[in-house]
Amino acid sequence: MTLDDFGFWPRLALAVLAGWRITHLLAAEDGPFGLVLKLRERLGQGIWGQLMDCPYCVSLWVAMPLAPLLATDLLGWGLSALALSGAVCIIEAALDVAASNHKE
Repeated sequence: MTLDDFGFWPRLALAVLAGWRITHLLAAEDGPFGLVLKLRERLGQGIWGQLMDCPYCVSLWVAMPLAPLLATDLLGWGLSALALSGAVCIIEAALDVAASNHKE
């Protein structure tokens, strides 16, 4: 069984959840053995380091290789990448709101 055997909606759900997981790992977690943290430290405060600190920025880069799960042509790929990034941003913002409400 391959991903092509799934319908569009399961592929969309998988792409969104995988996109959020990878984005969150890269932007907010230390990663296994602290490897992601070490990468962010190595990148420093330059443009690449700043990009790694922003989940909204990271989500764009993460969405690009996931977009072919949803589209086969160039326009569809571009729109799918933006849509996946947007979905990841919505999840991230919702979790931030939930976390801030939990602290109150």
